[in-house]
Amino acid sequence: MCCVEMSNHVANSNLWLPRDVARVNGQLAVSRAFGDKNLKSHLRSDPDIQDADIDSDTDLLILASDGLWKVMSNQEAVDIARKIKDPHRAAKQLVTEALNKDSKDDISCIVVRFKG
Repeated sequence: MCCVEMSNHVANSNLWLPRDVARVNGQLAVSRAFGDKNLKSHLRSDPDIQDADIDSDTDLLILASDGLWKVMSNQEAVDIARKIKDPHRAAKQLVTEALNKDSKDDISCIVVRFKG
């Protein structure tokens, strides 16, 4: 890990922003710090939970990281995934599209198909 200049420190917190990556106590990238016992006092890792019924009208589910969602709307992702029957290929295509849109964040994607 490189040194962090104090000018990147967020006032009244233990958060630094080296090279545009938020870090807790100058150590771990925020998204990777949730499980670190020593940093629990600086983070909240309460999950976002949403209940949804899966019925005969539900055809797919897209689980993706913010690297995809920062550059693509929900509808755009659904439109791309619906065109490709194989969920593995659909997920790969969504990642490719995010990269083509110059996503600068990590991109993870899973597509689950509920019907053929």
